[in-house]
Amino acid sequence: MRTVGLIVEYNPFHNGHHYHLQQSLKITESDAVVAVMSGHFLQRGEPALLNKWTRTEMALRGGCDLVIELPVAYSTQAAEWFAFGAVQLLAATGVVDALCFGSEAGDIRPLRRIAQLLAHEPESFKGLMADTLATGASYPAAYSEAVRRHMADEGDHEAASFGLEQPNNTLGLHYLLALERIGSSIEPFSIRREKAGYLQADITDAQIASATAIRKLVANSSSPQEAAPFIPPATLELLLRDSAAGRGPLGWPSFASPLFHKIVSESTETLSGYHEMSEGLEHRLKRAIPNLNAFQIDPLLEALKTKRYTRTKLQRTLLSVLLGHRKEMLSPDRLREGVQYLRILGYTDKGRQLLKRMRTTATLPILNSAARTDERYPYLELDVQATSVYALASPNATAQELFRDYYEKPVTL
Repeated sequence: MRTVGLIVEYNPFHNGHHYHLQQSLKITESDAVVAVMSGHFLQRGEPALLNKWTRTEMALRGGCDLVIELPVAYSTQAAEWFAFGAVQLLAATGVVDALCFGSEAGDIRPLRRIAQLLAHEPESFKGLMADTLATGASYPAAYSEAVRRHMADEGDHEAASFGLEQPNNTLGLHYLLALERIGSSIEPFSIRREKAGYLQADITDAQIASATAIRKLVANSSSPQEAAPFIPPATLELLLRDSAAGRGPLGWPSFASPLFHKIVSESTETLSGYHEMSEGLEHRLKRAIPNLNAFQIDPLLEALKTKRYTRTKLQRTLLSVLLGHRKEMLSPDRLREGVQYLRILGYTDKGRQLLKRMRTTATLPILNSAARTDERYPYLELDVQATSVYALASPNATAQELFRDYYEKPVTL
């Protein structure tokens, strides 16, 4: 059974995701789909619209066969470590033959040449990065410019002019870098992103909209029903179900009170120890609070944002404060060690067959829950804590929901 791996957030699963999934099966000539999916908190430093089990059900009903959780230690990171953790998990299954990701370009060849040259970051590239960061540019902008200059120096002008400022292109490059760095035999493919950009907040097509636009539509509507043209029926059904149960949809406003409590109750010295807190940002954070007209996340982000600090960087910083992620927990040396387990969130009958194969092919332990295991795996313990923080944002939270990781079995179809 040839299998393609997808790296996803499905926040929520929409028509564009369904197109990507079907095209991935087609161009890789695969029979099954393994998805590595972020849990309750996501790569751009945001809480998920719905909990990870509901989004797993969306994934399975949308065509995935096996869903594996990307731990929060990696799911909330910048592109390099997000990609590294996800690719490592796909490789660790031992059953994934191909990786297919969406990109603005759809052309994987320049990205592969860049990845082959930069997988182990030559000193000349590090020098270009240092020079560009010294101009005050944000890290993503500095990285794109350093790649452009390095590839121009190598005489590869097609790669030098490649649109790395576009988010899916950049993420795709980091998937390829991760494949190179771990020496994986997984074959990469890319599909051109169509009709809606990654962060496009407005809707310009009758059926395809970005997840950003769909979340905005849901947040500004009286019912998730407004999103019906842009999402599969199963996604709408699950959105309505969780909405009726008071479990979502959630967003940053749902977490404002616990976040502001931590910011005002902790010293600048304590704040400085959180992951992503850098260059005195803790002082800027403390100074911003008294000047806010409303204790909400968006005004705080606007007050903090500069050329150096992008909104995404700031969201990830605030998320580290909310979740209590200290720098020593998520240092590059710790992250480089990789994930220590494969946490299964759900599977279909075909996924059950893949799991049976994985008993002999997987290079990491396979876990169906956190019961009696989280103390052995520090990153799993962080996921248990993240579930509790996420559940507390729901108005009808119960003690059982706070510790759902311990007893919840994988979603099955």
